[in-house]
Amino acid sequence: MKMRIFLIAGEASGDQLGRGLMRALRQACPDVTFCGVGGAAMAGAGLTSLYPLEDLSVMGFLPVVRNLPRLLKRMDETVAAVLRDMPDALVIIDSPDFTHRVAKRVRRAMPSLPIIDYVSPTVWAWRPGRARQMRGYIDHVLALLPFEPAAYGRLHGPPCSYIGHPLIERLGDLTPGPEDLLRRNQTPPLIVVLPGSRHSEIVRLMPIFAQTLNLLAQRIGAFDCVLPAVAHLEAEIRDQVAAWPIKPRVISTEDEKFASFRRARAALAASGTATLELALAAVPMVVAYKVSMLESLARPFIKVPSIVLPNLILGENIVPEFLQENCRPQALAAALAAIVEDGPARQMQTSGFPAIAGHLRLPAGEMPSSRAAAVVLDTLASAAA
Repeated sequence: MKMRIFLIAGEASGDQLGRGLMRALRQACPDVTFCGVGGAAMAGAGLTSLYPLEDLSVMGFLPVVRNLPRLLKRMDETVAAVLRDMPDALVIIDSPDFTHRVAKRVRRAMPSLPIIDYVSPTVWAWRPGRARQMRGYIDHVLALLPFEPAAYGRLHGPPCSYIGHPLIERLGDLTPGPEDLLRRNQTPPLIVVLPGSRHSEIVRLMPIFAQTLNLLAQRIGAFDCVLPAVAHLEAEIRDQVAAWPIKPRVISTEDEKFASFRRARAALAASGTATLELALAAVPMVVAYKVSMLESLARPFIKVPSIVLPNLILGENIVPEFLQENCRPQALAAALAAIVEDGPARQMQTSGFPAIAGHLRLPAGEMPSSRAAAVVLDTLASAAA
């Protein structure tokens, strides 16, 4: 069956999801063609992007305001391209501040076009009324977290299916082998430092992390330290760590990052997907996060007991988190020291993490990309019936 799918990814993580979905759709339907917006990963799967993905990679209130004219222009161009190409379906991938606005406009112009949202916005934590609103322009949500379908049912949102987290496909890369475990228990211990993947995150967290490592050395003595840097921030990160009293070794490839996770004794991490990667690698961690004063005003409206993904999946706050005014070097260093040493704080995390893989796995070993493709095709079939 010939079909044409329009995809929109707004940042690097969505680009990776888009690539997997494109490959799975092509395997199920060899005559499928693609158009839309993506990055290098989706280009490698055969997509010619309307414009560079980096044009949409803007996070935080103030950066969005500064780049608003460009974002509005790209939004107009994207909507026009969907209407011009007349695809069989539109798949929006994460980045809801941009992609959902495009979806609303497309739904008004093309009411019968199936629209699938790949990666749920955090309606279960923030602005729950969005779930009900999404019924007006989203036909199906592809969820990465196992508790999200129930949340959509509770909030009267559109149909939602758990399609598995993409990290399921990387369990082999994250699971420590005998040599990795040997290194994990050797001295000096290896500490992984993850200050985030966005410019705003490293601006706020890098100085705090530098002081934390210095205080940690005073508490536990010598340790090895590695800092995995995303490509677009590597130069900036290297410049900053050059002045740190305790200088981590900066690495830049995914293979190096996963190898460090398999061998690490503990980690200091910004909140985000990296915390789930660390949990699957059974690395105890301390999580920190800090946003601007303006963005912090939204905190009273956040309705979850934790912002750490492993805690949310397990339904138990086993990973300590230090947010905003609590994100201080002294507190972080004390919490890190407690998980480097064998003891209750470390044991709580190492005994809890093995259950996470079970929560994330799909039945019969199905892969997330394949499940996502199946739901997209089922949604198209239902719309055509």
